[in-house]
Amino acid sequence: MKKHFGRYFALIALVALTGMILFACGQQQEKPAEATKEAAPVEKAMEPIKLGVAGAHSGDLASYGIPTVRAAELIIKKRNAMDGICGRQIELLVEDDVCKPEVATNTATKLVTDGANVVVGHICSGATKAALGIYKESGIIAMSPSATNPALTQSGDYPNFYRTIASDDAQARLEVDFALDVLKLKKIAVLHDKGDYGKGLAEFAKGFLEADSRAEVVLYEGITPGAVDYSAVVQKIKQSEAEAVIFGGYHPEASKLVQQMRNKAMDTVFISDDGVKDDTFIKVAGEFAEGVYATGPVDTSSNPIAVEAIEAHKQAYGEEPGAFFLNAYAATLALLNAIEKSGSTEYDVLTKTLQSEWVATPLGIIKFDEKGDAIGVGFAMYQVQGGQYVTVDF
Repeated sequence: MKKHFGRYFALIALVALTGMILFACGQQQEKPAEATKEAAPVEKAMEPIKLGVAGAHSGDLASYGIPTVRAAELIIKKRNAMDGICGRQIELLVEDDVCKPEVATNTATKLVTDGANVVVGHICSGATKAALGIYKESGIIAMSPSATNPALTQSGDYPNFYRTIASDDAQARLEVDFALDVLKLKKIAVLHDKGDYGKGLAEFAKGFLEADSRAEVVLYEGITPGAVDYSAVVQKIKQSEAEAVIFGGYHPEASKLVQQMRNKAMDTVFISDDGVKDDTFIKVAGEFAEGVYATGPVDTSSNPIAVEAIEAHKQAYGEEPGAFFLNAYAATLALLNAIEKSGSTEYDVLTKTLQSEWVATPLGIIKFDEKGDAIGVGFAMYQVQGGQYVTVDF
């Protein structure tokens, strides 16, 4: 029964997505022009809807940002071929922030100057935080497929921010539960890369561990991103007799840590996050990636919308999509659905629509709570087995 219900639910989702364009524009009827004075508003209404995409499109973390650009490209191409949204074409504005906060402010300013109505991005939490104030001042909603720092939604500082991924408190909780309940570990080292994302996640993990008498945090330390040699901290891990490392950060640092630990014949379990749950980590770390655990968005690749999106990516780009592609696809659909359903790009109208209207996406049928978090998304645990990430059921 459960199996058949799942198929039925998936069919409803696909029909809902396909049917959006058939009725949404009719929800708000424009007044007919009564005289030539009405020509200006009508002309304005036919201006393109400008969708900005901001993220790391070059540098070490480009593998996280490029899939978002491609997701937006695929959706926009499809929608524009179907007469856009209410007769308005969608224009894509792409800006690279290299996942650096100091660059993200310029990126956001450029998108605002170019007239972006909504933004998909940014990718990294630090860059996202740096850009959100600029969008907020301009009344622009930004929706990230990957910025997981809890404060981005929970602080209340950024009411213009939404995301199609769960936050790091949920991710850290899963990592700690897995370490204690499944692996039965007693001594754990917690490391981070000193950034908003990595440090924030590590602080949650440390707090959860300290609140549980079953394990001890034997080392808590930040490392310098981009460093070549992490031998000093690796030695500290060894001296602490940690059975596992929980690392908050991204794949460039994780790959170096794992390599240097294994080169010292350390079999310490390595558990990380969605900043590491990427094929680029496996390519860089090579044989040393084997056995590494990492949390990441729940696998929804069998969702019919996801199947269609992945196939479209293969056809257009000749390869499998990368990290956060489905989350970015969902974010783009959600923003365009809100514009279509409301017939507006105004901040207040879109806010109300995003929080009240469900939308069919590759992640399932979702909407957003008043803080901006997506209802119906979560994390799963993965492990590198045979050179690829495999879901770990527990």
